[in-house]
Amino acid sequence: MKYIKYYLLAIGVILLDQATKLIVHFTMQMGLDGQIKLVGNWLKLHYITNPGMAFGIEVGTGGGKLFLTIFRLVAMVLIAVYLYRLAKKESTHPGVLWSMAAILGGAVGNLIDSVFYGVFLGNAPVNAKTPWFHGQVVDMIYIDIWEGILPRWIPLVGGEYYSFWPIFNIADSSIFVGVAILLLFQRRFFKKKETA
Repeated sequence: MKYIKYYLLAIGVILLDQATKLIVHFTMQMGLDGQIKLVGNWLKLHYITNPGMAFGIEVGTGGGKLFLTIFRLVAMVLIAVYLYRLAKKESTHPGVLWSMAAILGGAVGNLIDSVFYGVFLGNAPVNAKTPWFHGQVVDMIYIDIWEGILPRWIPLVGGEYYSFWPIFNIADSSIFVGVAILLLFQRRFFKKKETA
């Protein structure tokens, strides 16, 4: 039962993620009118819905969203099983387990939006055949890094307006942190045992 603490982290991420999304949905106005500045002009709360993947990337039309939701569901199950198997091994570094738990919590958090929010929050796209499995993910953490006209010397996009402003949520943050920790500490986490 030593793996329970890792699932508790995942559950904590899910609860925090869902609580913040529901608070934002029921208390904030969407878009610029409801925007709240937290730290100057660069960190804000900004309520939007995301119909696709990270940074608003969409997966085609029609069955694309359903495919993405089913993919997320399968990935979540695989991550949960993999975490269980890793936790049973004595040789697995705890950092790997905590990172995988953070990734699992984030994956489930966004999956809940995709599966249920189309029905319970009524945010499925207008052209969705059913609100089930077509919910849009609620995003609200807005880092306004830079916006303006790109220099003309930049090929293809020079002279055009550009805005680099990621908007994400707790689930996205948890996935990002989990993956970043795995990448940054991979040598420590996956040390090969020296042979005598």
